Amino acid sequence: MRRTVHHCLLLVTAPDRKSARTIARALLESHTAACASLLPGLESHYRWKGRVESSKEILLLIKTTRARREAVEREILAIHPYETPEIIELPIASGLDRYLQWVTDNVQASAVPGPKPNPKRS
Repeated sequence: MRRTVHHCLLLVTAPDRKSARTIARALLESHTAACASLLPGLESHYRWKGRVESSKEILLLIKTTRARREAVEREILAIHPYETPEIIELPIASGLDRYLQWVTDNVQASAVPGPKPNPKRS
Protein backbone atom coordinates (compact mmCIF):
# COMPACT_ATOMS: atom_id res chain seq x y z
CA MET A 1 0.00 0.00 0.00
CA ARG A 2 1.19 3.46 -0.88
CA ARG A 3 0.32 6.66 0.96
CA THR A 4 -1.11 9.34 -1.30
CA VAL A 5 -2.37 12.90 -1.25
CA HIS A 6 -3.21 12.89 -4.97
CA HIS A 7 -6.34 10.73 -5.03
CA CYS A 8 -9.86 11.20 -3.74
CA LEU A 9 -13.25 9.54 -3.53
CA LEU A 10 -16.35 11.59 -4.28
CA LEU A 11 -19.75 10.68 -2.85
CA VAL A 12 -22.61 11.80 -5.08
CA THR A 13 -26.28 10.85 -4.77
CA ALA A 14 -28.66 10.63 -7.72
CA PRO A 15 -32.43 10.17 -7.80
CA ASP A 16 -32.43 7.05 -9.97
CA ARG A 17 -30.29 4.52 -11.83
CA LYS A 18 -30.65 6.32 -15.18
CA SER A 19 -29.33 9.62 -13.77
CA ALA A 20 -26.50 7.83 -11.95
CA ARG A 21 -25.48 5.96 -15.09
CA THR A 22 -25.57 9.18 -17.13
CA ILE A 23 -23.26 10.88 -14.63
CA ALA A 24 -20.90 7.89 -14.49
CA ARG A 25 -20.70 7.58 -18.28
CA ALA A 26 -20.02 11.32 -18.75
CA LEU A 27 -17.18 11.27 -16.20
CA LEU A 28 -15.59 8.20 -17.76
CA GLU A 29 -15.86 9.50 -21.31
CA SER A 30 -14.23 12.81 -20.34
CA HIS A 31 -11.46 11.03 -18.39
CA THR A 32 -12.24 13.05 -15.27
CA ALA A 33 -12.93 9.88 -13.27
CA ALA A 34 -11.39 6.43 -13.49
CA CYS A 35 -14.32 4.58 -11.95
CA ALA A 36 -17.82 5.24 -10.68
CA SER A 37 -19.47 2.55 -8.59
CA LEU A 38 -23.25 2.72 -8.23
CA LEU A 39 -24.83 1.59 -4.98
CA PRO A 40 -28.61 1.30 -5.26
CA GLY A 41 -31.03 1.00 -2.36
CA LEU A 42 -29.99 4.12 -0.47
CA GLU A 43 -32.71 5.85 1.53
CA SER A 44 -31.93 9.48 2.35
CA HIS A 45 -33.67 11.57 5.01
CA TYR A 46 -32.95 15.29 4.92
CA ARG A 47 -34.30 18.78 5.40
CA TRP A 48 -35.08 20.66 2.18
CA LYS A 49 -36.68 24.10 1.93
CA GLY A 50 -37.96 23.93 5.50
CA ARG A 51 -39.46 20.44 5.27
CA VAL A 52 -38.26 17.03 6.34
CA GLU A 53 -38.08 14.84 3.25
CA SER A 54 -37.02 11.32 2.37
CA SER A 55 -36.29 9.62 -0.93
CA LYS A 56 -34.72 6.56 -2.46
CA GLU A 57 -31.45 7.34 -4.17
CA ILE A 58 -28.41 5.81 -5.83
CA LEU A 59 -24.99 6.56 -4.32
CA LEU A 60 -22.09 7.00 -6.70
CA LEU A 61 -18.56 6.34 -5.42
CA ILE A 62 -16.36 8.23 -7.86
CA LYS A 63 -12.60 7.60 -7.93
CA THR A 64 -10.45 10.38 -9.32
CA THR A 65 -7.44 12.56 -8.58
CA ARG A 66 -7.41 15.81 -6.62
CA ALA A 67 -6.20 17.54 -9.79
CA ARG A 68 -9.36 16.47 -11.68
CA ARG A 69 -11.86 16.98 -8.82
CA GLU A 70 -13.00 20.44 -9.91
CA ALA A 71 -13.59 19.20 -13.46
CA VAL A 72 -15.69 16.35 -12.05
CA GLU A 73 -17.73 18.83 -10.04
CA ARG A 74 -18.34 21.06 -13.07
CA GLU A 75 -19.52 18.09 -15.13
CA ILE A 76 -21.83 16.84 -12.39
CA LEU A 77 -23.37 20.29 -11.91
CA ALA A 78 -23.98 20.58 -15.66
CA ILE A 79 -25.97 17.31 -15.93
CA HIS A 80 -27.30 16.49 -12.45
CA PRO A 81 -31.09 16.75 -12.11
CA TYR A 82 -30.94 18.08 -8.52
CA GLU A 83 -30.91 21.81 -7.83
CA THR A 84 -28.25 21.22 -5.16
CA PRO A 85 -26.57 17.84 -5.66
CA GLU A 86 -24.57 16.17 -2.93
CA ILE A 87 -20.88 16.20 -3.86
CA ILE A 88 -18.59 15.27 -0.98
CA GLU A 89 -14.87 14.72 -1.34
CA LEU A 90 -13.03 12.21 0.84
CA PRO A 91 -9.25 12.07 0.56
CA ILE A 92 -7.73 8.67 -0.09
CA ALA A 93 -4.93 8.30 2.45
CA SER A 94 -3.44 5.17 0.92
CA GLY A 95 -4.20 2.36 -1.49
CA LEU A 96 -2.77 -0.43 -3.56
CA ASP A 97 -0.01 1.12 -5.65
CA ARG A 98 -1.15 -0.52 -8.91
CA TYR A 99 -4.75 0.63 -8.35
CA LEU A 100 -3.75 4.22 -7.58
CA GLN A 101 -1.56 4.27 -10.68
CA TRP A 102 -4.50 2.92 -12.72
CA VAL A 103 -6.69 5.76 -11.40
CA THR A 104 -4.03 8.32 -12.30
CA ASP A 105 -3.50 6.85 -15.77
CA ASN A 106 -7.22 6.86 -16.54
CA VAL A 107 -7.97 10.45 -15.58
CA GLN A 108 -5.33 12.03 -17.77
CA ALA A 109 -6.79 14.16 -20.55
CA SER A 110 -5.00 12.01 -23.12
CA ALA A 111 -5.62 8.73 -21.33
CA VAL A 112 -5.93 5.59 -23.37
CA PRO A 113 -8.40 3.39 -21.50
CA GLY A 114 -6.77 0.30 -20.10
CA PRO A 115 -8.15 -2.69 -18.31
CA LYS A 116 -9.35 -2.19 -14.76
CA PRO A 117 -7.44 -4.26 -12.22
CA ASN A 118 -9.45 -7.40 -11.56
CA PRO A 119 -10.23 -7.46 -7.81
CA LYS A 120 -11.06 -11.20 -8.03
CA ARG A 121 -7.55 -12.19 -9.07
CA SER A 122 -5.30 -13.61 -6.39
